[in-house]
Amino acid sequence: MLPAYRTIKQVGEAQLEINKSLFIASACPAVTEETAMTFINDIKKRHKEANHNCSAYVIGQHGQYQKADDDGEPSGTAGKPILEVINKSAVKNTVIVVTRYFGGIKLGAGGLIRAYAKAASASLEAAVIVEKQLHTKLAIQLDYHLLGTVENQLRLNKFPIQSKDFAETVSIVTLVRKGEEEQLIQLIADATAAQAIVKITGEEYLDM
Repeated sequence: MLPAYRTIKQVGEAQLEINKSLFIASACPAVTEETAMTFINDIKKRHKEANHNCSAYVIGQHGQYQKADDDGEPSGTAGKPILEVINKSAVKNTVIVVTRYFGGIKLGAGGLIRAYAKAASASLEAAVIVEKQLHTKLAIQLDYHLLGTVENQLRLNKFPIQSKDFAETVSIVTLVRKGEEEQLIQLIADATAAQAIVKITGEEYLDM
């Protein structure tokens, strides 16, 4: 797993009018090709009266799954520019659909490429680009009298508390940036005089 990668935070939409044609660009996070295709088909249903619903996606942390679709526009003038915007922005797990309602004025190949690229860029801005950083998940098991001390140390050092479970002892789940696990383990040992048990339980990405 990559230590970090860029993607978009949420669905974003932008509208542009270029030479009387309306371009509606929609961007969505997608971690699988199936999710990307579902989003593309949903947009096509929503804008079934549009002249074109052109799209592109980049899936996988290494961008290993990529596809572009001109949807009836001249070859290379729509899907490819959208795909290039995604790749130049270095975002992964992202799908963009640019819907065009033709306004009666032809843009030419160069004009189409610029229009679709501009609309795609606007949708990424609306969707908010974030960096996902890989974190290690740790479970801290401790007695109740140590709970306040450990919580204070986690907050002071900006380790997020993901959950707490109360049973015979307390279990706190927290996250630390990959590679910094020993720092947290030593912090807990010092704060509890080595009376807490810390176990690594997994990994996940956090938005930064």
